[in-house]
Order: sequence, then structure tokens, then C-alpha cells
Amino acid sequence: MKEMYPKNGRVILHVDMNSFYASVEMAHDPSLKGKPLAIAGNVEERRGIIVTCSYEARKFGVKTTMPLWQAKKLCPQIIVRKPNFDRYRAASTSMFDILRRYSQLVEPVSIDEGYMDITDSYELGSPLQIAESIQEVLLKELDIPCSIGIAPNKFLAKMASDMKKPLGITILRKRDISSVLWPMEAGEMHGVGKKTAEKLAPLGILTIGDLAKANDIQLKALLGINGLRLKDRANGVDKRTVNPESVYDFKSIGNSTTLAKDVSNQHLLFQVIEGLVEKVTQRLKRKKVLAQTISVTIRYKDRKTITRSKKLTNPIGSSEDINAAAKRLFLKHWNGEPIRLLGVTGTDLLEQDDAIKQLDLFSFEQEAKKEPLYHTMEMLREKYGKHIIEKAGDLADHQKSTPTIGTDTSFNKDFLQTSSRSWKKNHDKKEIE
Repeated sequence: MKEMYPKNGRVILHVDMNSFYASVEMAHDPSLKGKPLAIAGNVEERRGIIVTCSYEARKFGVKTTMPLWQAKKLCPQIIVRKPNFDRYRAASTSMFDILRRYSQLVEPVSIDEGYMDITDSYELGSPLQIAESIQEVLLKELDIPCSIGIAPNKFLAKMASDMKKPLGITILRKRDISSVLWPMEAGEMHGVGKKTAEKLAPLGILTIGDLAKANDIQLKALLGINGLRLKDRANGVDKRTVNPESVYDFKSIGNSTTLAKDVSNQHLLFQVIEGLVEKVTQRLKRKKVLAQTISVTIRYKDRKTITRSKKLTNPIGSSEDINAAAKRLFLKHWNGEPIRLLGVTGTDLLEQDDAIKQLDLFSFEQEAKKEPLYHTMEMLREKYGKHIIEKAGDLADHQKSTPTIGTDTSFNKDFLQTSSRSWKKNHDKKEIE
């Protein structure tokens, strides 16, 4: 079986769950199978937003982010369910546990997709056999379908997994790039998107093949170093490795401070929290990640210490949002006794580029109100340069100073606690090496 694997290269899988939220709901309630199903925020409201929908609903033209009233107009018989994120997270954990049966090199990139490096898993079968086995096990144990791309690198594996849905398996080799990828529109390429495609069009770059043959100087002038990176991708070049300790999994960023004296004044304690949040926010911005969970640590004068966490509906990264979440959590669990230490931590980090809001009515309306502002900012950046206007929160060096009490110390310094570690303890590496 080892002959089915390259001598020098890698074999990468991209596993992408099909209509994940809807599929989880169908697994939970089999009576929903085969019916047009939508997961939507604030289902009682006519203006609720579709988070995802089943393939049966998509046949009627229902799409993600579509207003609920419009979806019901297109498909009057559509069934609508509220999101159950605890259920989805549990399913996601089980999904990645199954993937790690085939390889220790599993990199989650979102709640419902991830990369696998199966180069050293040849004893389990050919790449196609492993992909087929993964599909079968996910269906048998979780009752959730997936599509899988098989390729020599992450980019090609991602492109391949999008080609056949649902329940597809696609092999994409480098020799297939010119015939399979190059005829596709540039906007269909992973990493390009609609806005970048619009920028490329004036240069005559309309397809992935055009991008693969584009002029380096023009690309760099238009998109910076990312332009050259996209050209490499279009030519099938991607040197990124599968990282089992990816930022998506369980990395955290936080800070704590030991107070100079015991403090029970809420106003002063809020000032401390604000100072901690500013530092956490700056580090999140530097790493270009968002937090999906906020934790607060409280140590009382008798040294009793508690840590309480709150999983958020949407990932956050602004000081305003983190402050609000941290203060709510603090007030809920503070017993009123004097405090000696406070800590604030953001966990379950997600890269900004991979962050997809779990849309509900409130967040949709708030983002919609900002759309004219975003449009104006984008126009200014396109005309005068990307740094002509910045959000105040991004100017870390100019943040106002916040009163602090005592000495700052690092708290949970960017540690990684991937779920693969527990798997490694219970499985012999020799099984797949």
C-alpha cells in the first residue's frame, strides 16, 4: 500500500462537513431528513437570518444570510430551527476525534472542516480508501455527511473538497491543475473572493489560469505580497504544513494582575478589568484572531481562586465587546468579598479570515447599519492606500491609559491545549506510523 503514496511529497485531505448545522439537527431529529430545513437566528421574527440550510432547501434558492421572510417566500414549506451551538460543538469535537483515528496530523480550521496529513497512514489503506472510510464512519457514528478533497497540498485539497457536494470525494493532482482549475473563474478560487476578483478583472485576470500566468509586478502593485501568494496557489504551489496545534483549537490569550492591596470597590475593579482587556485586545489584534470564549479569574484575600467562562454566540475581538462580556461574567460570579487578583482571558481562538459569524437578528442589523461606513472606508483605502484610515481600536500605541493597581503578570501565555493530546495518550503511535 505504501506504493500508493508519494516518495517525497505529502498526501493531504480536506474534510468539509455538508450543511453542518442542518445535518446535526437531522441527526438529532431524523424526521427532518429529506425536508427543506433552515437554521435561523430569532425564528420568531420575520426578519430573522438564515445561518445555514439543507440541500433540499437550497433547491428552492434558499441561501445562507438570506432573510427568513425571503426564504419562506421561496419555499413556503421550509422548516426553521433555532441554532443549538452546544449541540454543534459536541458534534464537531466527535468529528475531529474520528479524524484523529487515521492520523495525528489533524488541523481544525473551523467548527466543521479541517485538514489531515495522511502521508504516514499508508498501513490503513490507499488515500481513496481512507477518505471512503472516514465518510462511512462519520455517517455511521454521527449520521453526518462530508465531502473530502485529496491532494498534495492544503490549497488543492480545499479546492477539491468543494467540487463534489454532498458526500463527494475528489482527487486533485498537480497534473490536473491546467485542465481542472485554470478554466474556473478567479472568484471561485479559495482565497480570492468577490472583491479581489473585481480588482483583478481590469488586469484581464478573469480565470484562475489568468492568475497563474499574471505579471508579478502588476500583482504585487495591486495586492501586495498576497498577490504573489495567490499566483503560487493558482499554479498549485502551497508549502503550508498541516498544523495539529492550529490557533483554531484551544489556544488562549490573557492577562492577570495582582493588586497592591485587597479591593472591594466595584468601580476600581472595573478599571482593572478594563486595563486587562486592553492588553488582551492588543494581543488578539497582533495575532489577527478573535475569541469565542471569555474567562475571568478572581482570587480573594483568603487566596481562594475561581475561574469562570462564557462561550459566546459570535467570536469577538474589540475591547468594547470583551469588556462587556468580562464585566457581566465578573458581576455574576463575584461574591462581594475583597479581591487580590483579577484575570481576563480569551480562549477558543479563531483566525479572523476564518471567522464566520453565527448570525442572529441583532448582529445582522448592527452590521447592516455599519455597511455604508465600511463602504466609504473601503473606497478611501482603494484610492489613497490601505492605511489612510484605521479603526481607533487598531491603533494600539494610541490607546488611552487605564489606571492599574499592582503589578501586571502574564496569564495563560498563549498556551495550546489541543484535544489531540488526550488522543495521543490513549493511542500507540505505532498503529499509524
